[in-house]
Amino acid sequence: METVYKAYPQINEYIDSLCTSYQNNNQFPQSAFQRPYVKRGLRNSDGTGVVAGITTISNVHGYIVNEGEREPVDGVLTYRGYDVRDIVSAVKSENRYGFEEVCWLLMMGELPTKSQLESFMRLFEHFRVLPDSFTDDIILKSPSKDIMNKLSRIVLALYSYDENPDDLSLENIMRQSVQIAAQMPVFMVTAYQVKRRAFDGKSMYFHKPKQGLSTAQNILRLLRSNKKFTEEEAHLLDIMMILHAEHGGGNNSTFATRVASSSGTDTYAAIATGINSLKGPKHGGANHKVTEMFEHIKENVSDWENEDELKDFIAKLIRKEAGDGSGLIYGMGHAVYTKSDPRAEILKENAFELAKGTDYEKEFRLINAVERLTPGVFAEVKGYEKAICANIDLYTGFVYKMLGIPPELTTPLFAVSRIPGWCAHRIEEINTGGRIIRPAYKSIMKSSEYVPIIER
Repeated sequence: METVYKAYPQINEYIDSLCTSYQNNNQFPQSAFQRPYVKRGLRNSDGTGVVAGITTISNVHGYIVNEGEREPVDGVLTYRGYDVRDIVSAVKSENRYGFEEVCWLLMMGELPTKSQLESFMRLFEHFRVLPDSFTDDIILKSPSKDIMNKLSRIVLALYSYDENPDDLSLENIMRQSVQIAAQMPVFMVTAYQVKRRAFDGKSMYFHKPKQGLSTAQNILRLLRSNKKFTEEEAHLLDIMMILHAEHGGGNNSTFATRVASSSGTDTYAAIATGINSLKGPKHGGANHKVTEMFEHIKENVSDWENEDELKDFIAKLIRKEAGDGSGLIYGMGHAVYTKSDPRAEILKENAFELAKGTDYEKEFRLINAVERLTPGVFAEVKGYEKAICANIDLYTGFVYKMLGIPPELTTPLFAVSRIPGWCAHRIEEINTGGRIIRPAYKSIMKSSEYVPIIER
């Protein structure tokens, strides 16, 4: 980089000139997108997604179409046909951890027996041990301020440690999938510890995963200096991971994983694609925006229990007079869910159990008030009603805060949880897709006659 600056002492001015050239030659009216055959964002005119394939992995149900119009209904999320509410309810009633069972369910397509689950968890324990020198060579020597960026690079680096990385047989992809799902929590915490030392000037500490513990338990154990956590904390994190494990084939990161997989690329490249997509603030990175928004609310609303004051500030956010000026109430609204997001409802219920009677209860009630008041304020400001419900992002940052998980890990934990879903969709795409995914873009460029360089 230093050499580049020496060669171009006025590099900023030069880059500005490049941007000016681009802007002069790459403008077209937004009305061009109104052509009926253009499905911008792979969305139909009514906001529904363009159907690009079929899947047996999960279903996201948030509305019905009645005589051509969308009608709101209570949201339902199913994994391989099983309602996620029933999965979480069963795990809670039996006082056990469920993320590993969900990994099996999503990738294998059926619920595991007790012996199958026990063997699967032992395989997770085996894979949690990282390759020799991997931590030193891949993580310690190249720290990153952004953990999502680092996770992407770590997964790509696994290719070099795999004796058979390009084999697309079911057996090989299954082995790679389980390995990545088991190792990702270790990668995440290790990358975070290195980031603490390299960029925050803080001490880092490495613990080894402990056999006999669930993924959620090990994450908390690895993350904390004293390795201690409560079972209530670990169970709440486990529920979070279950709710984040999968969300249909049409969400941006899963679709990106399927697109990459359809080309025949290796597992590590495909999963890194999913990570890179999830990082974006319009997707998994949205949970950061929710946290930022609530900081604005806390700073500008003196009495959190005064609904009139809170409604006034929500109106300012919608009118782009406060917050980041986007006009959005982050954590409210979803592409599919209309009346309710089952993930948000489950998380809210379990979060309150941990927050009740603690210093966090007041903040929980603030978030709940924003959820309750936003639809009405939106209708008043915009002049029309729209079905708006809380999505899971409204509560994730708060839950992580209660668990003592640093903000830098909110989106990475989303990625760690989503690995089994991505892997399940990759396996399905490789084994049933059969065609490379290639949507079309309509060119609106006019033909031009080439001009020799001496005449330009």
